[in-house]
Amino acid sequence: MKKYYLGIDLGSTTSKAVIVNENDEIVGRGITNTRANYKVAADIAREEAIYDARFTLLQRKVGAEMIDKPEFKKYLKDLRNVFQYGQFKRRMDSLEKTLRSTVLAFTYDNKEAIIKALNSIIESIRPQIHNGFINENLGSKNQFFRDIVSERYNAEVEKYPAEFYEPLLLAFDKSITPTENEMVQYNFKELIYESMKILDEKYKGLADEQEDGSKEDWYYAELNAIKNNYKTVEHTLRQHITDIADEDIHIAKMVGTGYGRALLPFPEDCIKSEILCHAFGAHAVFPNTRTVLDIGGQDTKAIQVDRHGLVTSFHMNDRCAAGCGRYLGYIADEFGLSLNELGPEANKASKETTICSTCTVFAGAEVKELLHNGEERPNILAGLHKAIVQRAMSLIARSGGVKNEFTFTGGVARNEAVLKYVKQMVRGSYGEVTMNIHTDSIFMGALGGAMFARRNINADLPVQEKATNETL
Repeated sequence: MKKYYLGIDLGSTTSKAVIVNENDEIVGRGITNTRANYKVAADIAREEAIYDARFTLLQRKVGAEMIDKPEFKKYLKDLRNVFQYGQFKRRMDSLEKTLRSTVLAFTYDNKEAIIKALNSIIESIRPQIHNGFINENLGSKNQFFRDIVSERYNAEVEKYPAEFYEPLLLAFDKSITPTENEMVQYNFKELIYESMKILDEKYKGLADEQEDGSKEDWYYAELNAIKNNYKTVEHTLRQHITDIADEDIHIAKMVGTGYGRALLPFPEDCIKSEILCHAFGAHAVFPNTRTVLDIGGQDTKAIQVDRHGLVTSFHMNDRCAAGCGRYLGYIADEFGLSLNELGPEANKASKETTICSTCTVFAGAEVKELLHNGEERPNILAGLHKAIVQRAMSLIARSGGVKNEFTFTGGVARNEAVLKYVKQMVRGSYGEVTMNIHTDSIFMGALGGAMFARRNINADLPVQEKATNETL
């Protein structure tokens, strides 16, 4: 029996899971919002990683064909997106029911009009989301159910008169968390066959699409390859799906980490500090890493590691969530933006407004005052992002500075404005050092946990540092 190893990073805002095999290869990744229920978040992340692992195994079954035939690569990419849509749709169905139940319990005088508006909003966003997953690669652009729905829901609410704002937004706020915390089970084989049926309809629609020079050459190459050969690809995959669906993804050992790790039902020796895991994960991907910056949902950590990826020193802001993911979430709410929109909006700035406070409460008041005084939103956001990175740079300096290669991990590493300022400030202070920012930056803690599980290493934080940072 093949053995697999699981790492779960139970963060304050997102929960991540990574599965590696006996060769240290990542075979599965899963991610979800944590919100209020840590146990459900960990279970959902684990299940998502197992589904992802089955796709990896399926891809490896047809590896030889994929090398020579681009239609296999294109089909599997599309199949993952449509599969994600199937998962999303089942949760969306649950949210719709909850939204309607929530509104029915309201006591507003115009309740009937609110229900009518809600139904209209649902009918409007359904095709938007369907098209996003099927035709626009939405699943890889945004992995969070709440964000995908809220962006479109809020945009539709804005089309209604002011008296609808409060009840419609309240309905969403009351309904989204219970829906996210619901453990929805999926049958892999059933869902993948549903996805193939949707793809069959999609590819039939490509038959009449012609080259008109409006898109890149690679697009037309992919288009021609898939529309002429997708039935062959489908037939080949069907020969393997049952075996993949029935294969036991046997988790030989698991390690939990993250802000909520104490809540995981793991043995004590299977729980490790997130500092250890982020360092170990970053080193596994970039072996020359000696300095790691992790900006997560609840705290920021500057970590120094040795040539084995073990921690030699660190500093962190463990007093509050200022300058972290939750802080950015608060700011996004203040501006009525999604987290995905913050970075691009900040990069539109003509200057960086000076922000005196990065305390969540005081910064919110300062932002409102700046807006009242006519300051432009992008400039305020640029100032906020710069202030976040300045706080992180002070932690790096106290931990020992940047040595050898520098690796940026955590969910905030996906924010393009934060990334811009990190690059500027690290190079401004330490010269042209090698900087590593990986597409899996948000998964580094979970990857480190999986690596610890596979190697069965008994490691701990430096004694002196551990004594002065008891929250770890």
